Amino acid sequence: MPRGALTGSRVRERRMLAGLKQADLARAAGISSAYLNLIEHNRRRVGPEILARLADILGVDASALAEGAESALFEALREAAAGALVAEAQPEIERIEEFAGRFPGWAALLAASQRRLGNLERTVEALTERMAHDPHLSASLHEVLSAVTSVRSTAAILAETEDIAPEWRALFHRNLGADSLRLSEAAAALVAYLDVTKEVDTGPSSPQEEVEAWFAARGYHVAALEGAAAPSPESLIQGAAELATLPSRRLATERLEQYRADAKAMPLRAFRAAVAAQGQEPSALARIFGTGLGAVFRRLASLPPEEGARPVGLVVCDAAGAFTFRKPAPGFALPRHGAACPLWPLYEALARPGVPLRAVIEMAGRVPQRFEVFAIGELRHPQGFDGPTVAEAAMLVLPAATQRSDAERPVGSSCRVCPRPACAARREPSILAEGV
Repeated sequence: MPRGALTGSRVRERRMLAGLKQADLARAAGISSAYLNLIEHNRRRVGPEILARLADILGVDASALAEGAESALFEALREAAAGALVAEAQPEIERIEEFAGRFPGWAALLAASQRRLGNLERTVEALTERMAHDPHLSASLHEVLSAVTSVRSTAAILAETEDIAPEWRALFHRNLGADSLRLSEAAAALVAYLDVTKEVDTGPSSPQEEVEAWFAARGYHVAALEGAAAPSPESLIQGAAELATLPSRRLATERLEQYRADAKAMPLRAFRAAVAAQGQEPSALARIFGTGLGAVFRRLASLPPEEGARPVGLVVCDAAGAFTFRKPAPGFALPRHGAACPLWPLYEALARPGVPLRAVIEMAGRVPQRFEVFAIGELRHPQGFDGPTVAEAAMLVLPAATQRSDAERPVGSSCRVCPRPACAARREPSILAEGV
């Protein structure tokens, strides 16, 4: 049972310790006794506002009732148990709370070791993925190898040929000098690139990543574009530190134009009211505002965080399957370079444009996580009937509702870091060792 599911049990324990009847606590919190009963039996999630009221009445901090440092400790211990490398080791997961209570020091040490192990694994994954797919690193290495090959070829001709005409010898010397200079510059550029990107999070390395960094710094919500008198996108990005290149500024302008159009079609106040009434249900919201599902996906991803709302992730790709926009959801790993898992409904939507798809997926990991995803593929004809058809697919990512009993579709992040050994769609071996 997820630690968050025990919140109701804690509320009940605190109420009984305080000597309060269920009806009295419900009345003081402004909720019905029936609703409080469902909460205390862990059959209803309690939002932050109600939880804060209950905590205030019971005289405790809200974190004592909900997930906090204690929960992080339990989750780290569960991860350590799930990733046990010794087959004979069978940790008693159901006794984790008892273990942490009786031996808090050992529990904290084990949790800290597990967090360090997780960080090291992510470092290996990120560096391996980068070595395989980082375009700048690949181009730099190719330039170094090209220069080395050219120098070696010219040097071999000079060393093995005795009767070279003076004019040809001079030409080879000039080529050797030019290639040596090219090799030196390429090597210096490569060393400089590696020196400034020693951290795992190497920062933006492409125009798209610069644009995503700009949006991420603002929580993917651009408040200036929400009003009727919205400024021009160009004025918003002028002097932006994240947008260091002309291509990134052009791409950001396009994204902001799209954002402004979405905000005009679905005004913030009206859209928030619709979400409060309908929940994060894309098809219902699309009917209310008369827009496409892709626009609703983008609008949901652009909302500022709401109390009690599930965090929203968004992935958009083109017809080649390459990401054109990414907003990560907590726990849903998005590869920075290279292709993602081919089993994502995002790619299925490309093959079935106009057909809305919904699935509950389980993301591979030491402790697999469940998500509810919605996907749609859309076709555009920006150059009219005689122009090419442009296909795009979008996938909205939400944490799966705990009460659902849908069949789960196992997926991963990408083949290189997916621990599922028997996946039928695997393209290449995983770098993760068995048991990791």
